[in-house]
Amino acid sequence: MKIAVVPNAFKGSLTASEAAECIGRGLKKALSNASVLKIPMADGGDGTVQAIVEATRGRLIACRVHNPVGRMINSVFGISGDGRTAVIEMALASGLALLKPGECNPMLTSTRGTGELISAALDQGVKEILVGIGGSATNDGGMGMARALGIKFFDSRNRELNEGGGALERLASIDVSGRDPRLEQVTVFVACDVSNPLCGPCGASAVYGPQKGASPTMVKRLDEGLKRLATVIRRDLGMNVARLPGAGAAGGLGAGLVAFLDARMRPGAELVTSTIGLGRRITGCDLVITGEGRLDGQTSFGKAPAGVAAVAAKLGIPVIAICGSLGPEAEEIRTVGIQAFFSALEESIPDEDLRRRAPGMLERCATQVGYLLALGSRLPKGRKTC
Repeated sequence: MKIAVVPNAFKGSLTASEAAECIGRGLKKALSNASVLKIPMADGGDGTVQAIVEATRGRLIACRVHNPVGRMINSVFGISGDGRTAVIEMALASGLALLKPGECNPMLTSTRGTGELISAALDQGVKEILVGIGGSATNDGGMGMARALGIKFFDSRNRELNEGGGALERLASIDVSGRDPRLEQVTVFVACDVSNPLCGPCGASAVYGPQKGASPTMVKRLDEGLKRLATVIRRDLGMNVARLPGAGAAGGLGAGLVAFLDARMRPGAELVTSTIGLGRRITGCDLVITGEGRLDGQTSFGKAPAGVAAVAAKLGIPVIAICGSLGPEAEEIRTVGIQAFFSALEESIPDEDLRRRAPGMLERCATQVGYLLALGSRLPKGRKTC
């Protein structure tokens, strides 16, 4: 039996690579003769850089960038094994997790660091850049990112705007003449799994602003700023991003990447499976095992296990999932081609103990799955039942 183990990260406890190792060890205890192929997976969120680097035998590139409040930090991005593709997680430069208590203020936070990661990727001579845009601390419509790549934003007095989403209220014009010319030679893809427009009650500011520290008054001002940005983009660049699905992702960075870098939006899991060549790698396998920290009704909407199942279905390979825990409507994942699922959680565990105990629980669950597979292979075929 040849089994492909293709898990997403188990958030808060295991990286995708660690999860694959645990599942692989567990399977081998029950299926000593099985061939286990371990392929870490991601869906454009946390762990995407590491998953693609490992899957393609690429490398990590360290660099210094500005965090959301302008402090210099160490960051990293990935280069695929063939050197063709750079992989960037905006959260590693402009993410909420990079801020200290009291620093959350989307009126001031900037995506400049994400632009600096893109610039560093261009230094590597890549042909494609993949940008995962989850976990942002910003609401600046990608202005900071664009400024790091040579684009300028002016007020009515022809003065350059300050950093941060609050400055967009005063935006009067955009000058793209200084845009980094190397961008003409690359294709930028955005891993985006939300459909929020840029503005309005379902837009970036209203939906995501409060979790980034925005008060109701700030939300209103930030939304007005993004409306202003959309208006000026349409006038100066000839692009209508206001109602574009996904434009509101990461505080409007989705809109900014499309408008300023001519980026193409794609579902995160689809983008990752394509980049790592998942279909080619699992061809010939008898079974695929995927998983993530929590399986629920949302898993079927573009999460990594659903993306893995979609690829496997085209090849006629059955798929099962092993997760950390089960949530509401977990059975919905069967609609995307996952035939069975198992929870590794053995008992209620405090969050502080989860990382320590997760590897053992996941390995033991995988062992039981292996015993079940071994039993199934020995059952008589075609026996009549009463």
